[in-house]
Amino acid sequence: MPDITAWILTDGKAGDEQPCIGVAEALGLSPAIRRVAPRPPFSWLMPWGPIDPREAPARPGSPIAPPFPDLLIATGRRAVPYVRAVKAASGNRTFTVILKDPRTGPSAADLIWVPEHDGLRGPNVITTPTSPHRISAGRLAEARRDPDPRLASLPGRRVAVVAGGDSRHHRFSAGDIERFAGLVAQLAQSGVSLMITASRRTPAPLREALARLAADGRGFFWDGTGENPYVPILALAEAVVVTADSANMVGEAAATGVPVLVFEPSGGHPKLRAFIAGLERHGAVKPFAGHLEAATYQPLDSTPRIAEAILAGLARHRRALGLPGTG
Repeated sequence: MPDITAWILTDGKAGDEQPCIGVAEALGLSPAIRRVAPRPPFSWLMPWGPIDPREAPARPGSPIAPPFPDLLIATGRRAVPYVRAVKAASGNRTFTVILKDPRTGPSAADLIWVPEHDGLRGPNVITTPTSPHRISAGRLAEARRDPDPRLASLPGRRVAVVAGGDSRHHRFSAGDIERFAGLVAQLAQSGVSLMITASRRTPAPLREALARLAADGRGFFWDGTGENPYVPILALAEAVVVTADSANMVGEAAATGVPVLVFEPSGGHPKLRAFIAGLERHGAVKPFAGHLEAATYQPLDSTPRIAEAILAGLARHRRALGLPGTG
């Protein structure tokens, strides 16, 4: 591959930025991170409206100032108009990729990825069962070869507990918190060691209940101090308990190849249910009922497939422009 320059373009949300980084890593690239911050009323009009003029390519300090990259990977509705702006300002030289439905149709970028349960289709649209992420087979293998000492000392069978929180479509009611904590406690009583991590969205009562479970029995709860053990937790788990409020978290769990036990709080969305149903058909996911369940399936990691599609599209694009190919 010749030297390929790349940008990742989002509005800075970690949940958007990390999948883009995962794809870039699968391509072997070290992208520049560009973050847009449009002001109202421009932000209100996105993804359809124009970019904030303050962030135009020619303005000092613009997040999309030239020189423009060979490859642009973007996601999020606020990024979509900026993808169009880079495409135009680069004279079509930049190959543009959008992860997730841009809401403006397939013409929003040269290549668009959406999950299989999404309805967008087109000749430049690719679909996969799970979202791109950074939980690669290589990172999992490395974490197993050199296990985190905070986790390696846990006795017996280790089970990951990955707790999310309130989201756009889910809410953890008091009843949900009591039910989930009770199921995790039931699992702990079966003799397994718990490796628990919570998110910034995890409600305080749930966080406190999970921390108590780790302290009272054989377990580890990451309190935010020290290096984030998320990848080691997934790597060392014989099963993963995960909440259904994040398709990214469920998809990352399915990259391990171990049983994924899903707890669904109040709310939900048809697309999320279709996503989980697809993983159930694959044999990766089962509802969490407070005990371990067997499952046999090939680890699901869509990131390499998405990277291959981007590489092929980029090569075609560069040939059409008379530029050096990508191998």
